[in-house]
Amino acid sequence: MFVTIRPPATCPQRLMACDGGRVQGQALRAGNSLGKIMKFFLLKQLQWILKVLAGATIRKYEPSVVAITGTVGKTSTKEAVYAVLKDLRSVRKSSGSFNNELGVPLTVLGDWDKVGGVFFWIKVISIGIFNLIKRVKYPEILILEYGVQKPGDMKYLLEIAKPSIAVMTAVGETPVHVEYFNSPESVAKEKFKLLDALPAIGFAITNNDDEVVSEMSEKIRAHSMKFGYSVNSDVRISGFENLSTEDRPFGISFKLGYGGAIVPVRVAGAFGKAQSYAAAAASSVGLIFGSNLVRISESLSSNYTPPKRRMNLLNGIKKSYVLDDSYNASPLSMRAAIETVKDLNAKRKIGVLGDMLELGQFSLQAHEEIGRLAGGSFDYLVTVGSISKMMVEGASKGGVIDKKNIKNFDKAEDAISFVKDLLKPGDLVLIKASRGIGLDKIVDTIKI
Repeated sequence: MFVTIRPPATCPQRLMACDGGRVQGQALRAGNSLGKIMKFFLLKQLQWILKVLAGATIRKYEPSVVAITGTVGKTSTKEAVYAVLKDLRSVRKSSGSFNNELGVPLTVLGDWDKVGGVFFWIKVISIGIFNLIKRVKYPEILILEYGVQKPGDMKYLLEIAKPSIAVMTAVGETPVHVEYFNSPESVAKEKFKLLDALPAIGFAITNNDDEVVSEMSEKIRAHSMKFGYSVNSDVRISGFENLSTEDRPFGISFKLGYGGAIVPVRVAGAFGKAQSYAAAAASSVGLIFGSNLVRISESLSSNYTPPKRRMNLLNGIKKSYVLDDSYNASPLSMRAAIETVKDLNAKRKIGVLGDMLELGQFSLQAHEEIGRLAGGSFDYLVTVGSISKMMVEGASKGGVIDKKNIKNFDKAEDAISFVKDLLKPGDLVLIKASRGIGLDKIVDTIKI
């Protein structure tokens, strides 16, 4: 015996609604995909227009281009170069970190400090065209950052503006963005395309203390000028000190030597050897443009301040002090920041450290190694992010820090209350992570 089961009368309507929902969902997804394609297409068109205009502007006005690349220290070096040259020549530097396909041509086309919407780009393009039609006052020197995130980036930027002077700051054994390359060596080779593009009469200014940079710089055809602490550096740094009173950091002092002359340099509000490297690289550029060490020292002392969120000393709540280095992080810069804190006076030293992103297969090992260093450097260690749990493991294994003084949080927001409650008068707090972790939120909460 067979029983026929008939669906309720409302079922067809339900099926239509279901099918309609599926169709609507597919349409929305297709619409979103189409929107992304259109946005990508328009972005590529904008990049092409800016590239053409910037290249034409370079050819017309023929400024001297100082290009800066490396894993760490690009922006600090750019600011230091500007400090040295601003009183000598008409100079324009890139704002913020305008170091990519949009940022580099944007700096070439005008002195813009931030980007905007559609009307902003129309304005940029219009002014760029106007400056090509009619001759206007244009800087003698452009100071540009050349950032590399993926293969081909350097080639693209060099098609916009080839420099006469190039600065290679540092690469390190595990550079950032390595996840987009086959190996750390591939990252270094991509960056070194900048030095390879220099003319024979150009100048390659390289970090003589970075093993990777030093080795690869031997192959370039341009004039070589090396800076660093090494005895065979053309511009040599010596006598470095982080300055602090009994409980408050103050700045740095060091000496710069070139051609037998030695001058002292003192910079308030700057900390760490990374700042001395920036100063030495900038001094090399200044010497090429005809300045001398005495004038360079005076310019650095009076004109240079570290870029925002790069080892900036801030007054914190409860009479504490905050070293804000929250802009970005790599193993090289993280190690340098921790070593700086070890060298400063404070009642207690607290590390608030977060994930270092874009390290690919090297990520876990790099975080554990930084954790070991942090464990021997801080009285308290607060880590933020999933990968930074490896810092906790490293600190627990190799440090002298008490395990009860180590705390991990998943997000920056989760750590804010704990850090605020932890602080006491005289504490020095280092805050550092990759930008995507958002530790600037903690800085903004605990600074005065």
